[in-house]
Amino acid sequence: MLKRATFLLTIAFLLFTFTPASPVNAAITTQSDAGPYFGDVVCAPDNYRQQSLDCLPLGPSQSINSIVTQGIPYPILDLPAAHPSPDLAKLNIGFAKINIDNSTQAAIYGSLDAAVNGENPTRYLQAGATIYVSFVSQMDVNGGHYVMLSSGEWMRASPGDFSKFSGLVFHAAPRNNFGWIVDQTIPRNAPGYASPEIGKTYYRETLVQIYQEVEMDGTTWYQTGFDEWIERRYIRQVVVNTTPPEGVTNNRWIEVNLYEQTLAVYDNGQLVFATLVATGAEPYFTRPGLHQIYLKKELETMTGSFAADKSDYYYLADVPYTMYFDDARALHGAYWRAMFGYEQSHGCVNLSIIDSHWLYDWAKEGDYVYVWDPSGQTPTDPSFYSNISAY
Repeated sequence: MLKRATFLLTIAFLLFTFTPASPVNAAITTQSDAGPYFGDVVCAPDNYRQQSLDCLPLGPSQSINSIVTQGIPYPILDLPAAHPSPDLAKLNIGFAKINIDNSTQAAIYGSLDAAVNGENPTRYLQAGATIYVSFVSQMDVNGGHYVMLSSGEWMRASPGDFSKFSGLVFHAAPRNNFGWIVDQTIPRNAPGYASPEIGKTYYRETLVQIYQEVEMDGTTWYQTGFDEWIERRYIRQVVVNTTPPEGVTNNRWIEVNLYEQTLAVYDNGQLVFATLVATGAEPYFTRPGLHQIYLKKELETMTGSFAADKSDYYYLADVPYTMYFDDARALHGAYWRAMFGYEQSHGCVNLSIIDSHWLYDWAKEGDYVYVWDPSGQTPTDPSFYSNISAY
């Protein structure tokens, strides 16, 4: 029995030892007049912009090469950024819109009971088109909403919420431009209205990376992915430019792009923050030029009017994180704005509460604010602008 086992093991060893080895790199063997041909191996998945000498860039590598030739970097990485802390949205006060017409004054009372009963008002807020108050406490009585002002007075008002949108804080330089969707849209698989939609929906405030842009059908199209194109009107792009504007001497500046409705912050020549804003709408443009922050105020009540009959009077209590940079024009939080990315203000640069808080903490009086419009549509003549109230 032992001899038989030994014999079988010996035969197995000899068969293993003398079996001809197949070539390691032989993918396919063919017979021709010239003799056998051993095909090249397929390249490992990677970006091969030129033909490799020892492998074939097929399969996954072919797909990767196709992506790269479209201008999309490989590997595709997320932006090196994160949202500011949501704690920056926390305030010790709330806000409420006073819904009255332009001819009605809003009554303020010395106590909650007086406000509920509508008796003996202590003073009134001037009638206007846009009236907001800040409050430190609220009560609901008999179905009515009442708020207590920081003065201890009470008035009837409906507390509201504000946008929680926030931009991005960067910890490294992005490899390409990026932006936000400002209106719901469906991408197409190539630039142009004749190209089919890809069946994917992007919603407002979605962050996208931008790899290429082309002109087609009278508009600009942005490539946001492989075979994925969106027309410009749905996107607000941040064009990364680390070259300081002429006149900046401390290598710190805030760039406000009026055409894109974006704001970018550069520190030591590096992008550190970017977000959507709302700047001045015609005829109350935000003035292009190089400015400097000359005053910071954590809370600032803004009031004024522009129309001759004062019908557009506004009262905005405790506007947070205000940074004046051009007469009455300022960077500040705008709790009354539901959307950013569109011209809406009377000259100021409006930000979300979170974004304005981050910027307020970063900025110093004397820092530069560079406002420009790459489209050239915003007036630049200084005589067009005057020192008027703005928000």
